[in-house]
This record gives sequence, structure tokens and C-alpha cells, in this order.
Amino acid sequence: MSLPFFGWEVTYDDESPRLELGASQQPKDKGVYKMYHGTSVANARLIITNGFKQSSAGMLGKGVYVSRDQKKAERYPLNNNHSDRVALELRVRLGRVKRIDTDNHPMQYTWSTQGYDTAWVPPNCGMKAVPSGLEEDCVSDPQRVKVVGIAKAPNTVLAELQKLVADSLTNPSAGDDGAPDACSLCKRKTQQGSPHIKQPCWGCGKNICTLMSKHVCSASY
Repeated sequence: MSLPFFGWEVTYDDESPRLELGASQQPKDKGVYKMYHGTSVANARLIITNGFKQSSAGMLGKGVYVSRDQKKAERYPLNNNHSDRVALELRVRLGRVKRIDTDNHPMQYTWSTQGYDTAWVPPNCGMKAVPSGLEEDCVSDPQRVKVVGIAKAPNTVLAELQKLVADSLTNPSAGDDGAPDACSLCKRKTQQGSPHIKQPCWGCGKNICTLMSKHVCSASY
């Protein structure tokens, strides 16, 4: 006897990091997340082509400043006209994370010398250095940050920047060295040499991954 197959829905109870996490949620150590960085059009071209460089200073010291809140990135550079602002979409390997949530925190500028890869300032923590109240992160090693898309850019340069990103993704040397990729279907991490199994659904023919949390077959019987 054969039964029609209409799909599935599961809930994972593991700690496998996903690419997306709310800005108010504390990032997991060793997680890989979608984040954003705001910059000028000229700097966007340089970053996409050559990768990030450490900033010389900042509220958390040297590093690459990013956020999981796209609105935060869209505010930068603060003094630039909207026609000269670009929000880059990033894939970031956080490594070991230190929470910095008070002014004059004893590790505000020294976290990177004490075994941490990323400093995290949670939203609405009350720090005077973050009047917007929006989440902010500082990643010490630029190689942990990779541009994977353009979240927002002026229409006059959007296509140009998107092409630069597409070209850069074929060059693994421009940041994100050795980072695990994410499955395009289930969005869960994949390990090198162990790709997820992808195949057409027997019913509707749509490409599926066996680790997807949900699939509803659109075929009618």
C-alpha cells in the first residue's frame, strides 16, 4: 500500500548555529551569523574587492564593527549623505564572544588580548557610546568577516556593487578564511567535505534538503 507524501515539519533541539539571529539575542560562541556593515560607496568597493581591515580605534578598540541590526548599518557613515551610504551584508564567524554592556567596562578595550574574538554590545544596554541603543559587535580579525551581498545601496551603484560581490565570492582569500558554508536550502551550516543531501521532492519536484525544518509538498493528488 502506498501513501501520498505531503512534506514534514520538525523542531531542532541542537545548538547548531544558524545564519540569522535576532539582534537582542546573545550570539553563541563559534557561531556564524548574517550581519551588516555601513560604509561609503568608495569604501564599499575597496572592502568587497580586498576584504576588511581593522579600524584604528573605536568604542571597543581595534577591529571590524558590524551589527545584526540592518538599521544600525544603514545609519553609517553618520555624516554622509544618503546617496553615499552602503549597507553590506556579511557572513561573520564570531569565535569566542565577550559581552560588553556598561560604560568603562574593565575589558572594553582589552577583550581581544584576553582570548576573545568578538565583543558584543547588546541593544538598549544604556552605554553612552551607543545613543541609538542598537546592537553592535566588534570582530578583532578581519578574516572572520566576509561580504556576501548588498543589503542597501543607492540605485546608481547597486548593480555595480552586486557584481563586485559576485566576483569576490569566487575568491576565498578576501576574508572568511576557512569558514563553513551554509546550505542554500536549510540554512544550516555545512562542514567541508560533507555537503547536505539535496534532491527533488517526489511529489512537487521542488529541490529540498533532508535537514530542512519544514517542507510542504504543493503537488495535488
